Amino acid sequence: MHIKTFAIALIAGVALSSAALAADDLRAKATEAFKPLPSTIPSVKNNPITPEKISLGKSLFFDTRMSKSGVFSCNSCHNLATGGDDNLETSIGHGWQKGPRNAPTALNAVLNEAQFWDGRAEDLKAQAKGPVQAGVEMANTADQVVATLKSMPAYGEAFKVAFPQEKDPVTFDNFAKAIEAFEATLITPAPFDAYLNGDDNALSDVQKKGLGLFIDKGCSTCHNGVNVGGHGYYPFGVVEKPGGDVLPAKDKGRFQVTKTADDSYVFRAAPLRNIALTAPYFHSGKVWDLKQAVGIMGTSQLGANLNDDEETAIVAFLESLTGKMPEVTLPVLPPETADTPRPTGEVK
Repeated sequence: MHIKTFAIALIAGVALSSAALAADDLRAKATEAFKPLPSTIPSVKNNPITPEKISLGKSLFFDTRMSKSGVFSCNSCHNLATGGDDNLETSIGHGWQKGPRNAPTALNAVLNEAQFWDGRAEDLKAQAKGPVQAGVEMANTADQVVATLKSMPAYGEAFKVAFPQEKDPVTFDNFAKAIEAFEATLITPAPFDAYLNGDDNALSDVQKKGLGLFIDKGCSTCHNGVNVGGHGYYPFGVVEKPGGDVLPAKDKGRFQVTKTADDSYVFRAAPLRNIALTAPYFHSGKVWDLKQAVGIMGTSQLGANLNDDEETAIVAFLESLTGKMPEVTLPVLPPETADTPRPTGEVK
């Protein structure tokens, strides 16, 4: 081989080796910080998942009669057609009242450490009970939900099949367990999972650059694990508090749960899967642009003024977290009877 040709080949080989090492280094960092989604439905505590519970839970998730007005269902605020949320600043509920916080996505929520922005519900069973009874959301009561369910024979039969060991299976607890079982199926595998599982081509070059920045800048300190967040509690404004439009002074976050001063303006780290689908952002729902949200997080949480190229690359990485929705067919719901409680829009 001619010496010049040999030199060119050697340089090219070194460059390829360096690129391969860099790729291996990025994957090693990624697999240390994140985990791919499970390939099967995750198990949940004290609630064995069965096809019968899933089927019942799906009906309950879409049934507006679980609300006092007969207008709102779980799917109203956690719309499975729009990223598992309602794409509103804060949700509209009973009597067209406006809720206090942005609705989190129901997609992959089973993987969160706790539910709600302040973590006040330990799991999806507890979470399912909250909005049903909240005056600004579905405004119903546990007794009224049970009465509604018992008034429809088809629901009574579905509860017997889903909870065969129980003498009186139509309970508010079992209502919540069935919804949890259905929500456990809402897992959305994404290109990022394919990358974590070894597919180098699953991410584009700019997405890989964004992943590297996401790790190196410190974003993954809080947003890590299988749900790229969804666990741990952190002040919003570690370095610099954002303005009052983004961080309203009246909402003190986890302080409202613990009554501990150190938990003022502390929130659970948001899970970032499907984040490109779930604008607007933050608990206040005041930021509609994902790139702007990335910039705010850089300044407020990391003390880093990200440049335009860095913000663009991180957004590209976040788009690789957009997953494939499981196929969900709308359920045919049981008909009302003469004993079914009548809806009312009365606001107390």
